[in-house]
Amino acid sequence: MPISKCLLKSEPLWKEWDQKAQKNGLRHQVYAVNGDCYVGEWKDNMKHGKGTQIWKKKGGIYEGDWKFGKRDGYGTFSLPDQETGKHRRVYLGWWKGDKKSGYGIQFFGPKEYYEGEWCGNQRSGWGRMYYSNGDIYEGQWCKDKPDGEGMLRLKNGNRYEGSWQRGMKNGFGRFFHLNHGQLFEGFWVDDVAKCGTMIDFGRDEAPEPTQFPIPKVKLLDPDGVLQEALARLKKTEEEEGD
Repeated sequence: MPISKCLLKSEPLWKEWDQKAQKNGLRHQVYAVNGDCYVGEWKDNMKHGKGTQIWKKKGGIYEGDWKFGKRDGYGTFSLPDQETGKHRRVYLGWWKGDKKSGYGIQFFGPKEYYEGEWCGNQRSGWGRMYYSNGDIYEGQWCKDKPDGEGMLRLKNGNRYEGSWQRGMKNGFGRFFHLNHGQLFEGFWVDDVAKCGTMIDFGRDEAPEPTQFPIPKVKLLDPDGVLQEALARLKKTEEEEGD
């Protein structure tokens, strides 16, 4: 009885050519239609591993880790300086899904930068911000603004320690007027002190102490003022939640 053999099904040539055309492993310069350039590692036709991307339009350069076509891992991003023409680092730190996530340092200018935690391209978590005017904020962030417990130290040495919300002083806090030797402790709503007490604090060491000591002043209805401030803050939170 004759024995028949089944012929092996051959793959179409286009599949073989497609597999050969896919980029895998280390490749030299690969240019896009718009002039962008990438040099680095690939996997399944996607940037994956270590690589450098150069964007032609704005001149940006990213050097670091990639994962399935997106910046993911540790890397640095640089932009050309308009004055010198040379590239300067704008961000160095961790990325996830093509966005700044984790610990990183962002330079906003020659004397202004942030170091701390990021989430989805926004400052989120703990961080320290150095402003160009000499002020420094250190504390919690949410949605790119100071939010939570934090301290703002002004250039002249005065500082605020307490609660923040949406980038403004909100809640209980203390403001040290070290230049005058005074301390205000109380409750704030949208950067405005609503109620509290001001006392002399280190007048002997203050560079510009007030001429007369602060007299003792008693608020007629401190509880009422405090409740009004708390109600206003709660109303603001509810309006934002809607």
